[in-house]
Amino acid sequence: MSLRKKILLIVGAVIGAILLLLIGLIVYLSITEFKPAPRETISVDRFSNSLPQVQAGQTMTIYSWNIGYAGLGKDSDFFMDGGTMVNPPSQKTVEKNMAAILDYIQTQPADAWLLQEVDRDSARTEGMDQYQKIAKALGTTAAFAYNYDCPFVPIPLPPIGQVKSGIATVSNLETDELAERVSLPCPFSWPVRIAQIKRCLLITRLPIEGSNKEVVLVNLHLEAYDDGEGKIAQTKLLMKVLEEEYKKGNYVIAGGDFNQSFPGVLEKYPITDKEKWTPGILGANTLPDGWQFAYDTSAPTCRLLDAPYTKNNQLYVIDGFILSPNVQLQAVENQNLGFTNSDHNPVRLEIALIP
Repeated sequence: MSLRKKILLIVGAVIGAILLLLIGLIVYLSITEFKPAPRETISVDRFSNSLPQVQAGQTMTIYSWNIGYAGLGKDSDFFMDGGTMVNPPSQKTVEKNMAAILDYIQTQPADAWLLQEVDRDSARTEGMDQYQKIAKALGTTAAFAYNYDCPFVPIPLPPIGQVKSGIATVSNLETDELAERVSLPCPFSWPVRIAQIKRCLLITRLPIEGSNKEVVLVNLHLEAYDDGEGKIAQTKLLMKVLEEEYKKGNYVIAGGDFNQSFPGVLEKYPITDKEKWTPGILGANTLPDGWQFAYDTSAPTCRLLDAPYTKNNQLYVIDGFILSPNVQLQAVENQNLGFTNSDHNPVRLEIALIP
C-alpha cells in the first residue's frame, strides 16, 4: 500500500471517529435534555421558624441582582459577548466574588432578593452551591428554579461542561410552603436546543396577615442570545401570568434581568456598536393600563462582556421591575458597585401595598 493511501485511510478513520463522537454526543444530550413541565411546584426551603407576615399597606424593600455565578466580575470577559473567556479566570476569583456578594446581601436591609445566574453544581464554578450559601447566610426562606441543567455544554473549545444553574428568591417574610416554576417559550430548535438554557419564571407567594390576598414575587431572567423573537414571546407569557395573578386580587411584583432596555433608556445609554450584543426593547405598550415599569437610569445595571471592565464598555439598563396597579412605587435605585463582582449591578426597589 502506498504512503498516500495510508495517509488517506488514517485521515478517513480520524474523521469517522470524530463524526461518531459528535453523533454520540448529540444522542446523549438529546436523551438527557432538560425538559421541564409547563408549570411545576417547588418546595420552599425554610431556614427560620419565626418570620413575620406581610401586613396590609406595608412598605417593602426588594432587590434584584444577576450575580453572574460569581464568575463575571471586573476582570472577566465572555466569548458570547465577543470576549475570549469561557470560564471564570480561576476558582479563587469565584470564591472572592462570592464572598463579596454574600457580604453585600447580608448588609442590605431587605424584605426579599430576586437573584439570577445562581450556580448549584457547575463545572465553571467547580461545583459550588451558591444557592445554599446565600439561603443559609440570610437564614430565612428561599426557593430555587433551574433554568440551565445540562450534563455537558459542548461549546466552545475548551467546552463549558456541566451546568446546573438557575434563579433564586430569598425572603425574610413568611412565605407559602410551595413556589412555582413556569416555563417560558424556548426560541431554539433541535439540536441547538438540547444544550441551551430553558428560561422560566419563579413565583413565590407571601401571605398577607388577615387577608386572603398575597404578595406575588415573580423572578425572571429572559432570553439573551436569540434573534429577538424569544424575548417577545417570553415577555408576552410573563404579562399573561402577571395579569392572572392581579385578577385574583393579589399584589404582583416581577423583577429580574429582562435582557431588554426599558423605555427611554437608550437615550442615556446608546448602543455604540450594533455588531456586538444588543438588548431588545421594552415598548411603552408592553404593559396594560395601570401597570408600570420600575427602573432607574442614574447608573447602568449591566455591562458588555467583550473585555474586562473599563469605563469604555458598552453599558445597559436591562434590570428592573414591573408593578401591578395596586402596588405604589416609592423609590427605585440602581446600586453602582462598579461591576466588581458581577457584570450586573443590583437594583433596589421600595414599594407600598395599596389597601
